[in-house]
Amino acid sequence: MSALLHPLTLLAIILVGYIFKRTHIFGQRDYRVIQRIVFNLTLPCAIIVSFATREHDNTLLWISLFGLFCGFLPTPFLFWISRKRPVRERAFLMLNGAGFNIGNFCFPVMQGLLGPASLVPGAMFDVGNCVVVSAGNNLLTQRLLHIDPERPLHEQNPGSAPTLPYRKPTDPDARRLARRATLRSIAKGFFTSVPFDTYIIMIVLMLANVHLPQWIPQVLDPVAQANGFCSMLMVGMLMELPSTKLETTEVLRVVLLRIPFAILFALISWYIMPFDDITRKALVMLSLAPTSVFGTLFSDRVLDNARMAGFCMSITAIIGLAAMTGVNILL
Repeated sequence: MSALLHPLTLLAIILVGYIFKRTHIFGQRDYRVIQRIVFNLTLPCAIIVSFATREHDNTLLWISLFGLFCGFLPTPFLFWISRKRPVRERAFLMLNGAGFNIGNFCFPVMQGLLGPASLVPGAMFDVGNCVVVSAGNNLLTQRLLHIDPERPLHEQNPGSAPTLPYRKPTDPDARRLARRATLRSIAKGFFTSVPFDTYIIMIVLMLANVHLPQWIPQVLDPVAQANGFCSMLMVGMLMELPSTKLETTEVLRVVLLRIPFAILFALISWYIMPFDDITRKALVMLSLAPTSVFGTLFSDRVLDNARMAGFCMSITAIIGLAAMTGVNILL
């Protein structure tokens, strides 16, 4: 019963967020306030506390590479399999089909199921995953589909074509300016992400064998502890049931295409990764994580469709909770 109590509590928080929105205690756009709190405060604090209070062996950087692999692998496949779909549907699938919700979802779930030590492999996996979800997948989606990052997609006349029209500059000066603009966009995408920047700083400190004073995690711990509650509440506030057949199809497409990848990554974690049983069990759980919170952020910016991205995250969170609880019982 105790193994089920924590996941059920997290589900209850999601439900509370949804009910409060439906009863107008929260407004339709209030989730954006929680988003800013999570991205810029509770999640960075959770990362710092994890690194500052637990030993992170340099050999665990292999887990970061595995997280990077798991995050990026689905994107080219999703791009290929959706090649005949309209650009808007392709963008939604690619933005929400790749990457994992580790810091906001797996941290609180794994801490409840496996204990605080599980946050070490979780944090190392999220280092690689964060490269994907904080900017990498969004930038790759925009480049492959030729979406202008400065404007919402509906202002770019997407139509039913699989990509937006693109004309490669022929003038050398124009090509140079385009490359500079691309590099600026990449740098902006990565280094304006507070969780990504926090991971980079903590990895540098880890490699340099620099330890933070103990008063820092002690001060930040109450904020870090709020990460799970704020994240699950935000999931509920984002959730909205599909209102059309197309929206239902888009959500089902994301969910069904994520499942085989989750199974593949879980099998690699358990049977191939060269770590002890507890670490491999944690990696299996990480492979079952739901869609990223950043997917809702970029779906909102690019497609003005945070509600369906939020529903994807809610559905995959419920599936992930059930799967992770089952893994904890079976392995």
